[in-house]
Amino acid sequence: VLPLLQELSKPSIRPRHWDAVEVICGAEGLLRVDDAEFKLQDLMQQPLVDHFEEIEEVTIGADKQLDLEVKITEIRERWVSECLVFAEYKSRVGVHVMQGVPLLVEELEEAQMNLQTFLTSRHVLPFKKDTQELLQKLSDTSEALELWMKVQLQWSSLEVVFLGGDIAKQMPVVAKRFQKMDKDFI
Repeated sequence: VLPLLQELSKPSIRPRHWDAVEVICGAEGLLRVDDAEFKLQDLMQQPLVDHFEEIEEVTIGADKQLDLEVKITEIRERWVSECLVFAEYKSRVGVHVMQGVPLLVEELEEAQMNLQTFLTSRHVLPFKKDTQELLQKLSDTSEALELWMKVQLQWSSLEVVFLGGDIAKQMPVVAKRFQKMDKDFI
């Protein structure tokens, strides 16, 4: 009995695990561990030893769920506090471009892969919806950053071509149109 009591006293055991133990022991509603009146005697009156393996499986699952919960929380906290870095573009006052995005996108992709892996675990069930929502947010963020970088790269390439040099002189109408869009956009 003592090994089971030690397992059931772990910090990973949540009310949902007690509910599972109640079902296993056929004691639905009798193990009110959050009740101030709950006593060890109430637990000892249940056929815990008869269901040792099943209860142990619940406690092992609780440990795995706690591990997943901690990892998912770490990923969430990591990305909630992330800030984008902008720097002034060349010598153009008021024009800023995003920096460090490739590394950020790589880290986002790693976080997404971890979340996808977590979603394949049977122990993720209590956090499945939150994990899926977090995965979707990170995916949307990654997609937006990649699109932003694509636009930024194309703009900077066109800016070099149409705001000076021979091509701007050879194609004055197109260069003027780019200059107008550049001015309107920035």
